[in-house]
Amino acid sequence: MNLQTFSKLCEMLESLGGLKPTRNMTIGEQVVIFLHILAHHVKNRVIQYNYGRSGESISRAFHKVLNAIMHLQGHLFRTPEPISANCTDSRWKWFKNCLGALDGTFIKVNVPSSDKPRYRTRKGDIATNVLGVCTPDMQFVYVLSGWEGSVADSRVLRDAISRTHALEVPHGCYYLVDAGYTNCEGFLAPFRGQRYHLNEWRHGYQPTSPQEFFNMKHAAARNVIERCFGLLKIRWGILRSPSYYPIKTHNRIIIACCLLHNLIRQVMQVDPMESELDAFDTVEGETNSINTVDPSDAWTNWRMELANQMFNQWNN
Repeated sequence: MNLQTFSKLCEMLESLGGLKPTRNMTIGEQVVIFLHILAHHVKNRVIQYNYGRSGESISRAFHKVLNAIMHLQGHLFRTPEPISANCTDSRWKWFKNCLGALDGTFIKVNVPSSDKPRYRTRKGDIATNVLGVCTPDMQFVYVLSGWEGSVADSRVLRDAISRTHALEVPHGCYYLVDAGYTNCEGFLAPFRGQRYHLNEWRHGYQPTSPQEFFNMKHAAARNVIERCFGLLKIRWGILRSPSYYPIKTHNRIIIACCLLHNLIRQVMQVDPMESELDAFDTVEGETNSINTVDPSDAWTNWRMELANQMFNQWNN
C-alpha cells in the first residue's frame, strides 16, 4: 500500500478501531509491525531483530492492531449493488440484478494433532475452508472463516445464510456460484455436464447451445472471485502457508487480510499487485433475505429461460 493508504488505515484504526499509542510505540509503528508479519509471514524473533523490540511488545502490538481491524468490518466490507439493466460490461451485462460471485478457498492452518483429520482436505492439506463473497470490482462483501477443510462448500454456505450475522441476499437478487453449489433462489450455478471452465473456450471453440453459451458467460463473470482469492494470497504471505498462530487467531487474520485488501482497492487508483495475478498459481426474527439453499424448480426454469434469451441475443 502507498503512504496515503497507510495514513488512512492508521486514522481509521485510531478513530474507529480504538487503537492507542503506547509509551514506547506509536500507532504507525504498531501498524507497520502488523503489516510486516502479514505480508512476509515472519516469526516474532525476526520482527524483534528488525524493529529492536521485545517479543512481548511485538506480540502485544500485533494483537492490538488485529482487534482494532476487526472493528472496521462494518466500514470496509463492501455493500453490493445489483447489476443494472443498462450495464455495458461484457462480462456482467447478461446478469441483471446479480450482486457478484462467491466461492470457497482453502487456507492452510496449524491445528492440534487430534483435530487434523477434520481439517484435512481431499488433497491431504490441513486447512480451513473459507467462504468469500465479492463484487464485480473485486472487493469482499462477506467472509466466513473457520470451517474445517473436510467440510463441503455447500454446507459452509448453508451456515453463512443462517447465522446471526448472515450473508444477506435480497429476493430478486443473486450471486454466481460454481457447480459445487445448488442452483437455487439467490445462487445461480452453471449447467452441469456442459463446457464451463475458461480454458475450454480459449482455442476458438464457439458455443452451440444455450447451455454452453450461458456457461461461457457465467464462467467469465464468476472468475472475479477466483481472481480475488488469488490477489489476496499474493498480497499476504501469511495466507500461503500455515501460520504460527492458533486456529482462532488465524481465522481472524484471514478476515483482517480481506478488510485490508478492500481498503487498498478503495483508496488506491491502481492495485500494485494485480499485475502479478495472472502469473500466480492459483438473523433472529423475520427478514426479507433468502435463508435457504434448497433446489427450486422455479429457479431452474428461470435459468433455462435466461440461457435461451442470452443465446438468441448473441445469435442475433
